[in-house]
Amino acid sequence: MRRTNIKRHILYIVLAISPLVFNACKTPAIVGKNAKNGLPASYSATQDTINSAQKKWKVFFDDPNLNALIDTALQNNQELNITMQEIEMSKNEIMARRGEYLPFVRLGGGTGVDKVSRFTSKGASDEITEIKPGKHTPVVLPDSYLGAFASWEVDIWHKLRNAQKAAAANYLGTIEGKNFLVTNIVAEIANSYYELMALDTQLDIVKKNIEILNSALLIIKQEKEAAKVTELPVQRFEAEVFKTKTLQYEIQQKIVETENRINFLVGRFPRPVQRSSQQFATLIPTKISAGLPAQLLEKRPDIRRAELSIEAAKLNVSVAKANFYPSLGLSASLGIRSFNPLLLANIPQSLIMSLAGDLAGPLINKNAIMATYKNANAKQIQAVYDYEKTVLNAYIEVTNQLSNIQNLENSYAMKNNQVDALTKSTDISLKLFKAARADYMEVLLTQRDVLESRMELVETRMKQLNAVVNTYRALGGGWN
Repeated sequence: MRRTNIKRHILYIVLAISPLVFNACKTPAIVGKNAKNGLPASYSATQDTINSAQKKWKVFFDDPNLNALIDTALQNNQELNITMQEIEMSKNEIMARRGEYLPFVRLGGGTGVDKVSRFTSKGASDEITEIKPGKHTPVVLPDSYLGAFASWEVDIWHKLRNAQKAAAANYLGTIEGKNFLVTNIVAEIANSYYELMALDTQLDIVKKNIEILNSALLIIKQEKEAAKVTELPVQRFEAEVFKTKTLQYEIQQKIVETENRINFLVGRFPRPVQRSSQQFATLIPTKISAGLPAQLLEKRPDIRRAELSIEAAKLNVSVAKANFYPSLGLSASLGIRSFNPLLLANIPQSLIMSLAGDLAGPLINKNAIMATYKNANAKQIQAVYDYEKTVLNAYIEVTNQLSNIQNLENSYAMKNNQVDALTKSTDISLKLFKAARADYMEVLLTQRDVLESRMELVETRMKQLNAVVNTYRALGGGWN
């Protein structure tokens, strides 16, 4: 008879949970998207397996002043320190997710009074029951307890474990985000440093040009005193001197702003930036090797972060899908309880314990779960597109910078020839003017052209150095 009852209870349980299991099997089928990792075999016809991004920034940059600035920035940069705290928060998220699939145990106790209605089953029972021999159960009954209470959701569908793995992927993604930020900080400081050296060089060129113009102005005044020219060329040369001095002040302001941009990246208040600008004219851009495009997948932190985002998004899809399945929960308690605190120590009479399990799952109105599931799948597809965009952008950045290096090298050679030719024409024009064989405007325009060409030559050299830095960054260098 007892076996028959047990079988009947089991049958009831099976019948009760069968709709949940059947309903869970009817999860919507949503097709995800896989990332395309195809990259060209090389950047050009010649393949190069050496990648300059493998060099640490301390080796890639050989200027001690620049290296000191970068080293200070990696310690004091506020944006970088903010990102470090985001990494710490992501690490704590892993701890929280790990704790969700472990049992929760609480220790507690309390005391109070309870008065039940006489017109209830419990009240009627208390009315005719003795709480202890010879003493009826009082209407107002004290209650004291002390015990441990445990609850645990059994992770039968790996929902909680997948959530922890997703948090771990996001944590690694924040680390790659930090590495990408380091790469950009290193490159930005280097570009600003070379720009500062170029501005110093341009300022020196302007000051020397002012001296040349003043000398030419003195000659023009002597020619006027000799009645060889009128007041017009004197005024024109004086105006050119004033114009060039205005350019001097503009460059000085740019120097201040560039210094403070570096100071901001370094995380300090404005102060002079140590540099060796006198060496700028002899600086030769570093030869850089691009390696193979496939190496971008390993070296670029933004690509690796996007890849980890795909992994986390896929895990979140699994977590959202598990919400359609029934969840199994266990609960237990062990402690002591009595109407009189003095009787709590009377064990086993005051001992209480319980053990229960429950299985529950969605049956009707799953709109919220369905929306979460579809959103998780959409985010997974979005992460794949973001990854593909990041890879494409990285390849195009490297290709553009490699072309930029080559074109700037040719441009610098042409501008250097232009400067040499104009410098020679300056002396010639002045001699011809003294011999009354050239107009003063030829002298003035030649001086103006040589100044512009020298300024452009310095700017082209700065662009060359920036192109090398930007290529190093595009290849994924600077963070290791």
